[in-house]
Amino acid sequence: MKQSFARKLALSFCLIPVLFSVSLAVFELPREKNHKREIMEERLDSYTEIIYPCFLRHGFGKAGSDSLLHLFPANLRITVIDNAGKVLYDNRLDDLSQTENHAGRPEIRKAATKAGKGSDIRLSASTHKTCLYYAKHLGNHYIRVALPYDPQIRRLLRPDGAFVYYLLLLSVLGIAFVHYTARRFGRTVKRLSDYSTAVSQNLPVDMPDFPDDETGTVSRQIAEDYRRLKESEVKVSLEHRKLLMHIQSSAEGICFFTPDRKVAFYNGLFLQYLNVICDHVTVDSSAILNEAVFSDVLAFLDERNGRDYFETSFSKQGKFFTGRVNVFEDRNFEIVLNDNTRQEQNKRLKRELTGNIAHELRTPVTGIRGYLETILDNKLDREKEREFVAKAYEQIITLSELIRDMTLLSKISESPGAFRFKQIALQDIIDKVKSDLDEALRAKNITVRSAIPRDLFVWGNESLLYSVFRNLTDNVINHAGENLTVEISRYGREGNPAYFSFADNGAGVKNEKHLARLFERFYRIEEGRTRDTGGSGLGLSIVKNGIAFHGGSISVKNRHGGGLEFLFTLPVE
Repeated sequence: MKQSFARKLALSFCLIPVLFSVSLAVFELPREKNHKREIMEERLDSYTEIIYPCFLRHGFGKAGSDSLLHLFPANLRITVIDNAGKVLYDNRLDDLSQTENHAGRPEIRKAATKAGKGSDIRLSASTHKTCLYYAKHLGNHYIRVALPYDPQIRRLLRPDGAFVYYLLLLSVLGIAFVHYTARRFGRTVKRLSDYSTAVSQNLPVDMPDFPDDETGTVSRQIAEDYRRLKESEVKVSLEHRKLLMHIQSSAEGICFFTPDRKVAFYNGLFLQYLNVICDHVTVDSSAILNEAVFSDVLAFLDERNGRDYFETSFSKQGKFFTGRVNVFEDRNFEIVLNDNTRQEQNKRLKRELTGNIAHELRTPVTGIRGYLETILDNKLDREKEREFVAKAYEQIITLSELIRDMTLLSKISESPGAFRFKQIALQDIIDKVKSDLDEALRAKNITVRSAIPRDLFVWGNESLLYSVFRNLTDNVINHAGENLTVEISRYGREGNPAYFSFADNGAGVKNEKHLARLFERFYRIEEGRTRDTGGSGLGLSIVKNGIAFHGGSISVKNRHGGGLEFLFTLPVE
């Protein structure tokens, strides 16, 4: 059971009066006992002083003692011993012939010293009774007196009981005072403890009623400081959680290190990047410091030269990274990793896109310029001139389609708010595409079959969905061949999103390495990037972006038996 502070304090301080009383008793009781024994010995000493002159006058025998015995206690034993230890007289013994030499008795040995007197409490060898002996060396003799060590003598030598009672009373009063003081101080501590507990549990609590003294003043100050501390802790904890959430959701890989380069904290993205950079899978974030690509970071941390920031770039596993090191005032530091692969790819794509646009525009513009220069610089007959104008017109149509497709792609990526969504019957879109391309389809004997239910509605933009199916169909017309069948169907489970298939039984793609790049802008399978097969090179890119704009995804594969199959998803109502 947990003891209260007041009880612990009382128990601790109660030892003070108890120890004081015990130590006083241990010190004083033996002194009092010795003092009473000294008084008794002084009394016995006075007996020897009276006995010795009398024996000198009447001789050391019965005659000398008879005149004195009525002056002393009846049980007093008187013994006269010469310097050699021989007993000359003993009033308790009639026959002294068998008496032992008393030179070795403790009281005689003490009396033989310079002090000239000695005492002892022991069992008598002759009377077989315990006695208090006192011997004094007078002249050439030892006068020894003895009293039986009976209850009366014990009471005389026992310490005064009043002193013991006084010590007990003093201890009780001391304990009572300590208990009162401990309880009074303990109440203040208990109130302070209850207040701190309530504050730590974020419970509403008022300032306790502390006593109006120094302990109360200190307690009030402690309580107020503790309340402020808990408020600060709550705020710091909240900010700490916010910081951790921000770090975990950050688009950067972040790891914090202690000054001795031990990991303090890292987010999941840092560990992901680390396992791309390292040659083996690891969960030890400090392993990045051992990578060769980070040697310049280690050099910075070793030298620093007053710098607190360092940045480096490197590539690993086909990815491009930048690493930043920030050193803080307490010598802790952080390493921040950024995957710049997409940015690098975007730069490359922009460069390629600029070249592709220039190439795609150059072809029709060069053709138009050539036809017009031929008409202007030469006198042609009307029929030839009309033929050249018609060819220039075809190039203008190609150029306008290219500009239209580029505008649509730009609009999808830069102005998504311009497209309004509504419920659209997907089969109506397919019917419109078939109607608009009817002449081109019949020219190559291509049949489009749709198994899409009339009551299937998708949530999307009508013009974008039209562009999706129009470009898929154009791709078949321009690249798949003749005498073909196109099948459009919904497959897989019912639900949202819906899974669709757009498949033909045409030529397909012989080299499958081209499949992954079919959706890239201006990508052509044919070498030399010719435009012999028609199209702007943006059709399938429009398809992919249009599907993605609707929240779906698309992939392409070669069909078993020939042809291509596009698999994509769209949200349905």
